[in-house]
Amino acid sequence: MKIEKTVKPLPPTQIGEATSRSPAARSTDNKPGTAETSGTSVHLGSGSAQLRSIEGNIANTPLVDVHKVAEIKQAITEGRFQVNSGVVADRLIDTVRDLITASKH
Repeated sequence: MKIEKTVKPLPPTQIGEATSRSPAARSTDNKPGTAETSGTSVHLGSGSAQLRSIEGNIANTPLVDVHKVAEIKQAITEGRFQVNSGVVADRLIDTVRDLITASKH
């Protein structure tokens, strides 16, 4: 006796495709702390607010100290800037050691 499949297989979908999501889940309404889908709510807690605050502080922190850069440029222009080759070599060796150690893990 042969048993036939009575259910058609689902068409293949790509990873991350939003077709399987409900319209409520695809909503672009990003209210901090809560999300509602079919009567279900989620509360992220105070940790989420703290992380957002920290993220905002980091985003507003400059990557480069522009005053220090200007000071170094002025020193180079005036011929006062001196490079300590020993310190540069030591830090280069330390960096290479760190890279070698990291690549072994």
